[in-house]
Formats: sequence, C-alpha cells, structure tokens
Amino acid sequence: MNAVEFHDVAKKRKDFRLENINMTIPSGFVTGFIGPNGSGKTTTIQMLMNLLNTDNGEITLFGESHKDHHVKQRIGFVYDDLYMYEEFNINKMKSFIAPLYENWNETLFQKYVKEFDLPLKKKLKHFSKGMKMKCSLLFALAHEPEFIIMDEPTSGLDPIFRRELLDQLQELMLRDNQTIFLSTHITTDLERIADYIVFIYKGEIIFQKSMLEIQEQFHIVKGKKEMIDADTETLFSGIRMNENGFSALYEGDPHVFDAHGEEMVTENASLEDIMYFLTREGNK
Repeated sequence: MNAVEFHDVAKKRKDFRLENINMTIPSGFVTGFIGPNGSGKTTTIQMLMNLLNTDNGEITLFGESHKDHHVKQRIGFVYDDLYMYEEFNINKMKSFIAPLYENWNETLFQKYVKEFDLPLKKKLKHFSKGMKMKCSLLFALAHEPEFIIMDEPTSGLDPIFRRELLDQLQELMLRDNQTIFLSTHITTDLERIADYIVFIYKGEIIFQKSMLEIQEQFHIVKGKKEMIDADTETLFSGIRMNENGFSALYEGDPHVFDAHGEEMVTENASLEDIMYFLTREGNK
C-alpha cells in the first residue's frame, strides 16, 4: 500500500516546470528524495502539503485527496528550520499547536521531551540548531502521525547529532511502522536509513528505485583513457576523464567488464556518484 501517490502532476513556476510527476511513497518505509538545488524538491513537497496548487494531475494521501482537511491530521512535518515564535518556550507553543490536532497525545509529548532532553521553559530563540530540530520533531510526532515529511532535517547539524537523529528516525520506523519522506542533499544520510529513493532533476523524476535495486544496478567503472572510444562510450550514463584515466557510471551487470581483468575496476556507485554523473552537463 502507498501512503502517497502522484499521478501526472504538473506545475509551472517562474523559473522552471514540473512535468508529469508520477511517484509513490510506500507505507511503512523511509523514502529519500534527492536532486540538485532547483530541481523541484521543495515545490513537490509544497504541492503534497497543499501549500501550492497543482496545475494538472492528482495527489492522494492514504487514498484520499491531499486537500482533504481530515487527512492532514495524519501528517507530521519537519522543516529545515523552526518556524515558531522565538519568544515562546515549548510549553507556550504547545498551547497553540496541541488544539489543532484531534489525536494530540500528551503522554507521548512528555515522553519525547524527556527523550530529546528539551527544556520546557527556555525561549526558542536560545535553542541551538540541534535543539530546534528536536523541537520540530517533537511537535511533528506528538499527534501520532502516520506519515512524516522532512525537508532537509539534517542540514547544518554536526555529524554526531545527525547520526543520533537518523538513529531515532530509524527506530521510529521500526517501532511504530512510520512512513517517512526525507528530502535532503546529504545523500550519505539516506544511504544509512532509506529503503527507497526518488531522484528528481530539472522538474522530472529520473527514477524511483529501492536501495537494493540501486546497489545492484549502478556501478562506477574505472580504467585507462585509451579504453574509451565511440563504442565503449555509449555503454555509460556519464564519463569523467582526467590525466590518469576515466571513471564512469554504468547501469547494468558489471560482470560484462570481467573480460578486461584488472584493466577495468568496478565498484558500487554511491547516491552522490549517481547524482553527479546523471546531472553533469556534457558528461559524455
């Protein structure tokens, strides 16, 4: 079952267009959303949240229209920053936010306050970046959402706290069968916790695959420059040449290069590798 489905969604903006967006977010898994800045990640999320109208197409949440007010009660949203009154403390913010949700769980709220080690009476403007992210997550989780959307949640966090946050997200998914949609440019974070990846570039979905499929299908091939000619060049999705040789992105069974022995080296491609080669202008 899918928590979210996009069917032929389109949106024209001032500087670019989103065309024929078809994608799904499976229930009970972490789906990563990647793409260079300006590719359409934020616009896609804004349409999903009904903060921005679509020009064409349909978006469903749990089989219902994404515009349905009741279905929004089932979503938790975590921004890259804390969009709350900075002069308030957590308790005062709760007095504003809690009444908005039918399923507000005060016991769960207090549990996460303790688990995240957050001060209830300290003004939000004095929170560190990490504390603000925990606070955003606290309010997103306290109404027991079935689906959590996160937009660049680890941006600007130190590596230790990023790892703690990712561990907490993974625990949430496993313990509570949460569905998480995580948009980020830090691809190593997704390699730690994502089950699926949606890759968007210039307003188009390039692919949607499981992490297992990505690991099986995408490889980096390295060898000497003279091994690249008009025929071999067509094998690759992208090539980078330098004085020492070439490195290229290959989609398919890497065993086709076994005949070259040690002259060609193959290794699994990282998400960063895939983004680099598939978005590099003139990569062939």
